[in-house]
Amino acid sequence: MERREFLKKSAATGLLISAADVLNYKLLAQEAPLDFVVIKNGSPAQLVRKAVEELGGMGKFVSKGQAVLLKPNIGWDRTPEQAANTNPEAVAEVVKMCLDAGAKRVRVLDRTCNQSRRCYQRSGIESAAKKAGAEVRHIVDSRFSEVNIPEGELLKSWPLYRDVLEFDVFINMPIAKHHTISGITLGFKNMMGIMGDDRGKIHKNFHTNIVDINTAIKPTLTIIDAYRILVRNGPTGGNLDDVEIPKVVIAGTDRVAIDAYAVTLFGKDAKDIEYIQNAHKRGLGQADLSRVKMKEIDLSA
Repeated sequence: MERREFLKKSAATGLLISAADVLNYKLLAQEAPLDFVVIKNGSPAQLVRKAVEELGGMGKFVSKGQAVLLKPNIGWDRTPEQAANTNPEAVAEVVKMCLDAGAKRVRVLDRTCNQSRRCYQRSGIESAAKKAGAEVRHIVDSRFSEVNIPEGELLKSWPLYRDVLEFDVFINMPIAKHHTISGITLGFKNMMGIMGDDRGKIHKNFHTNIVDINTAIKPTLTIIDAYRILVRNGPTGGNLDDVEIPKVVIAGTDRVAIDAYAVTLFGKDAKDIEYIQNAHKRGLGQADLSRVKMKEIDLSA
């Protein structure tokens, strides 16, 4: 119940608003689920664990016996320090939390841009995820299937990786970084890693096409790794001078709001990012951060 509705209803029924009424209202407000959380100033593992705990714990998203697909960005032949791929420590911690919640298996994969074996190895994700208990798989072309996109404005179908359709839980885990074409790459653009065919085709009319793809696939949970961010010369990077270390993780279920917040790390406003506004208008989430329920926690405080 909104505060205004609560007051109006009380007045209409001629009831006095007692301290108990106010307390009940506050309790109701507290019980409303968070759209996303922002955790700052910890290690990558501490940040993601605290973020998921604040959302209610991994058991809220993963049930015993379920299969989990975890999709980080592993697209580039870069080290963790170069901030082109998702942080391996953060990925490993999410794997552990899923298994602790009872997942029967956690699979980690991405369709890379550089040579896949080098990307998986140099990113540190392959070894970290395996050590945490995950199945780490390379993309196999035969596992792409054409998927209809009923809500697509320009894209009416596209081949998508079958794992994202078949697994019970899908966790999207991008790194936040600059991109020369889209301006920035976050949760929405990370979906390109489960797309088949020539992905370069969607760069024309990108801000519509990427939303079309996201109407076909909805992550159970989105976790943006912004421990390190690439602020220039993305998506490949390579120069450590282009990397900043805000030590932040953003996690939640409103993927539009999550991307809207993440752009502020780059000094941008979500109102200026076309795909975010497009996704908001098409009902995929809330772009106005004043209208979402979020929480920020500084672990150093």
